[in-house]
Amino acid sequence: MKVTQVTRALLPFPLCQRLLPSSLAGLSLAILKAAALEVAILAGHLLLYPSGIIQERRSPAALIPSQDGTDGTAHLPTETKPPVVLLHGFIDNRSVFVLLRRSLSQHGRQHVESLNYSPMTCDIATAAKLLGRHIEEICDRTGSEQVDIVGHSLGGLIARYYVQRLGGDTRVRTLVTLGTPHSGTKVAPLANAHPIVRQMRPGSAVIEELSSPAPGCRTQFVSFWSDLDHLMDPLESACVDHPDLLAQNVRVSGIGHLALPLHPAVAAGIRQALDGEYAAARNGAGSAAHRDGLTVA
Repeated sequence: MKVTQVTRALLPFPLCQRLLPSSLAGLSLAILKAAALEVAILAGHLLLYPSGIIQERRSPAALIPSQDGTDGTAHLPTETKPPVVLLHGFIDNRSVFVLLRRSLSQHGRQHVESLNYSPMTCDIATAAKLLGRHIEEICDRTGSEQVDIVGHSLGGLIARYYVQRLGGDTRVRTLVTLGTPHSGTKVAPLANAHPIVRQMRPGSAVIEELSSPAPGCRTQFVSFWSDLDHLMDPLESACVDHPDLLAQNVRVSGIGHLALPLHPAVAAGIRQALDGEYAAARNGAGSAAHRDGLTVA
């Protein structure tokens, strides 16, 4: 798949409308709108951030009211869906998933948990091992054999490492990633002082590990990537491209990196992915498919 890299310079509008062809003027307007949305989301998230610092309280398997209309003993639904584990990105916390969590709960996901990992985490493999312990604890507590994971940015890369390199495909049914640098990103080279940022660079040891063979991997991958994601360089780095992995790459147009876990259109796409509507047919060892899935006005 080829994606045209667009300029990140935000030309004043309507000046750009007078100077550029209509197609480029429209693109510049889309960039401006996405940038404004990113700023608004960042401001709101900074207000919510303190509420997500503490790890959330763990609860037993979710119960629902009796279907006979009484308020008698609550019971598990007849067909329970796997728990959903939400994993945030770099220097973030579970507060980023407030809206997505509500959306999943309102549409039948009775057990949704957000996991925090320390902003001082310096190694993706170590974080993936910790994720594995959390998932085992969730499975023991809920009685579920598998979970689904939604990972934003670095969170998706940690989850992929667990699935692909630590045997997590036995526990993870579906892994949905949002703006995750699957093949590494070159953005913000000054951030290389942090070890985990260096691991997210193209050609790092971690990225090379994830490009190595993974025969028989059972997890279904669905990667949502945005054509206006300012943290992905190149943009295609947010796509899963591996011959052994069963994967779908879903293009999102009109929003940036921070909006991916928050926008209602993306939330609807995530629900479809978790319900298997984006399942790719396995051909031979594996397959990777690309689709233009979401356009956000």
